[in-house]
Amino acid sequence: MKSEKFNAIPVKSSEITPKHIYLSRRQFMKVAGAAIGSAAAGALLAACKASPSTPTASSAQPTPAVTGVPVTPFPTLNARTDELNDPLTSYDDITNYNNFYEFTVNKVAVKDKAKNFQTSPWEVQVGGLVHNPKTYAIEDLLNRFIQKERVYRLRCVEAWSMVIPWVGFELADLLKEAEPMTSAKYVRFETLLDPLRLPGQKEGSYPWPYTEGLRLDEAMHRLTILATGLYGGSLPPQDGAPVRLVVPWKYGFKSIKTISKIELVEQQPDTLWNTIAPNEYGFYSNVNPEVDYPRWSQKSERRIGESGRRKTLMFNGYAGEVESLYAGMDLKKNY
Repeated sequence: MKSEKFNAIPVKSSEITPKHIYLSRRQFMKVAGAAIGSAAAGALLAACKASPSTPTASSAQPTPAVTGVPVTPFPTLNARTDELNDPLTSYDDITNYNNFYEFTVNKVAVKDKAKNFQTSPWEVQVGGLVHNPKTYAIEDLLNRFIQKERVYRLRCVEAWSMVIPWVGFELADLLKEAEPMTSAKYVRFETLLDPLRLPGQKEGSYPWPYTEGLRLDEAMHRLTILATGLYGGSLPPQDGAPVRLVVPWKYGFKSIKTISKIELVEQQPDTLWNTIAPNEYGFYSNVNPEVDYPRWSQKSERRIGESGRRKTLMFNGYAGEVESLYAGMDLKKNY
């Protein structure tokens, strides 16, 4: 498979990993299909409310979760760092430190609470202002679109971060197949609404289901992906199985988990956190060290698995790729 390079920086690990590094689609489907029956999922309610007192040290080597949930065998990774030379966050940290309010507000308990959530069968409806509306089974998404590996930084609005090797495909590939109408300006995402399977949705403090949105050009950008796995394996329950959004230059809560519906719309869609607290969570939610969260600074962050803090980069370090999307905009007003 021909690798691709991004324009602004000498991307190494954010490139698509060479073909021999990751599983073929058929291999991926064979094992991921077995995992889907017992995989779990949840929306990324990523206004992350707590930090671990003693985070596990980061490692480039994945450590399989001890949950009894089948996972796709890990390939040998070509990349051990992101394009900025920062090491990958350990598999153990990525899969044991999650926000999943649909199950519990305790992020270290999410893994256990979510492990028996059934995601098979699973469908994602794609519709709205498109010429080719369609409902995709998760098997369709895995088999129809080439699964690629992308290493991205994940920056939480709570000022912690990770470096995650995702598996997935560009959202643009799906949207092109749907053929947006000229009137479509935004993409609205919705997670599963099922209080029996997601008991946290019985909590009345949140306007369930979880919803998110992107401008159409943001959604079509090649950095924006629908993730179906990480560390070369299928997506673990607590990380958003079976399919989630990943938009690496935005705060993590924009990367909605457990997607059940994607709609093309003309007007800017309501989003869960922007609806709850519009003074704290803007629609764009781009990582911006110059715009503080009302209760803390965003100028620095703590990388999970590291001690101390590091400087937060504009657009999470992807400015060279995405800043043109916001040319002429007041990024403090349009936070």
